[in-house]
Amino acid sequence: MEYVVIAVALLVLLIVGAVAYVVPKRRRELPPSVPGTTGTEVLERPPTPAVEPEAEPEVEPGLVEPPAVVEPEPAVETPPAPVIETPEPTAGRLTRLRARLSRSQNSLGRGLLALLSRDKLDDDTWDEVEESLIRADVGVGPTQELVERLRTQARVLGTGSADELRKLLAEELTNALEPSLDRSLTATAEGRPAVVLVVGVNGSGKTTTCGKIGRVLVADGRTVMFGAADTFRAAAAEQLATWAGRVGAEVVRGPEGGDPAAVAFDAVKRGIETRVDTVVIDTAGRLQNKIGLMDELGKVKRVVERHGPVDETLLVLDATTGQNGLEQARVFTEVVNVTGVVLTKLDGTAKGGIVIAVQRKLGIPVKLVGLGEGPDDLAPFEPAQFVEALLATDA
Repeated sequence: MEYVVIAVALLVLLIVGAVAYVVPKRRRELPPSVPGTTGTEVLERPPTPAVEPEAEPEVEPGLVEPPAVVEPEPAVETPPAPVIETPEPTAGRLTRLRARLSRSQNSLGRGLLALLSRDKLDDDTWDEVEESLIRADVGVGPTQELVERLRTQARVLGTGSADELRKLLAEELTNALEPSLDRSLTATAEGRPAVVLVVGVNGSGKTTTCGKIGRVLVADGRTVMFGAADTFRAAAAEQLATWAGRVGAEVVRGPEGGDPAAVAFDAVKRGIETRVDTVVIDTAGRLQNKIGLMDELGKVKRVVERHGPVDETLLVLDATTGQNGLEQARVFTEVVNVTGVVLTKLDGTAKGGIVIAVQRKLGIPVKLVGLGEGPDDLAPFEPAQFVEALLATDA
């Protein structure tokens, strides 16, 4: 019996020892975490690391459109309506601008009056009168004729007082300006717009004069269309558009360096469509000795005449150029048949006699004169008022 007890005790010790040996070994071999492991023992797992959010995949440009950002629409500012100006009436402009002729009065007006007011009108005095007129650009031929008539009148009529001599001088100067010449502008035509072609050399103020001519026509109740056929000077079309906008007129223009004749043609066509009274066409400034350019000016006139005749061709002359303006005028008349002269910058010269010289040599009337830089300082030329302004003692 003791042997049995001892055997059982030894067996129990063997079993306990075996279990103590096997269980730790198995515990070392098992992985930290085996999904689905069953058993009474709970295996401790290592702490789970914090899971960082996955970065969004990069999207190649153009594959996915980003969400539209709705921004508030900016307030639209309505541009102010252009201010349409009302040009000053043309009637009496020359009289209102008489003070602008003060420089011309020095030689052509007051200078002559001072000479004729001397107590004795001898040969030396008349020679001085002649020199004064020549310096004023009246020209040699017209001056000799004018002085001869004055001497005859003074001698025959026995005129001696300053007032009488002033009246006599005014009459002779007015006659020299040929008041019978037609100085009106042809601003309307039957069934179509009247076409006014404006020509002249560089630097004469031609484009500005075009704008002022438009104001003269608007002041007289006409509707106007402008043609910017000076395509070789970049600022010319913009300058003309500025003048047109001030009187509510339209401008037809072409590409820079384009065909001037095509622009002029389109301007007249547009004028016919809109039924305006007058189409004023600005042309490129040209030197009179450039044959190719002068031929081009002739082309402009011929192309425009497909719509109808050119009613006016106005030559813009700078009064400060003096006798040189006569040669310019002569060549232009051979190309385009000038119908009238616009004499600019007359307020800036002491040589107002150029008005007489131009008319006497060319037989072309001076129709408009520029007496300042203001928009309405272009005045219809009236010989009697012009002479009165020259001889005025209160200007």
